[in-house]
Amino acid sequence: MRIQIDSAKVAENFAGFKDNDSLQESAQLFARGLPVVEMVQAMAMNGGVLQAFAGFHSVYPKGGLERGILEKVILRVSQLHECQFCVNSHLDMMKSLGISTTLSDPNQLTEREKLAIQYAEAVTRDSNRVPDELFERLRGLFRDPEIVELTFAIGFITMLNRFNNALGVRYSGEFAGI
Repeated sequence: MRIQIDSAKVAENFAGFKDNDSLQESAQLFARGLPVVEMVQAMAMNGGVLQAFAGFHSVYPKGGLERGILEKVILRVSQLHECQFCVNSHLDMMKSLGISTTLSDPNQLTEREKLAIQYAEAVTRDSNRVPDELFERLRGLFRDPEIVELTFAIGFITMLNRFNNALGVRYSGEFAGI
C-alpha cells in the first residue's frame, strides 16, 4: 500500500464502526484480533472517510435490490476498473453467500441480473451515452427507486475502485470462509 498505516489509529477509528453492516466482514476479523482489510485500514486513517463509507450500509447490503444483483454488478464494475481488491474480496463474499460468481453464462443469470450487468457496463464505459433503448428495458424490469439504487451502487463502487487502485490497496484473502 502506498500510505503508512498507523495501527493504533486504525483500531481506534474502526472501533466506533465495528457494528456497521457495511463493515461486517472486517468486524469479524477485528473481533478475532486480526487486522481489518487494507481498504478499511486506509479509510480508518481518516475518521471522516471511514464514516462516509459506513453510511453506505443503508444501500449495501441492506438496500432494496437483491444481494445477488448488487454483488454481480460490483464484481463486473470492479473487473472493468481492474480493481484487485474489489474483484477478489467480492468473489470471496459471493462464494460465502452462495451467490454464483459466473457473469458470462446467460443461463446462470436471471433477466434482472443480465440487465443490471449490461447497465453497469454501459454506465462504467460512458455514463453520458447510456442508450435510451437499454434504459427503457431497465425500466421494464426495475422500479425507479431500484434504478436509483443500482446507479448509486455503480458510482460508489467506481469510487472505491479508484480509491483502492490509486492507493495500491490489496486483498489477501481475508474474507475467504467468513
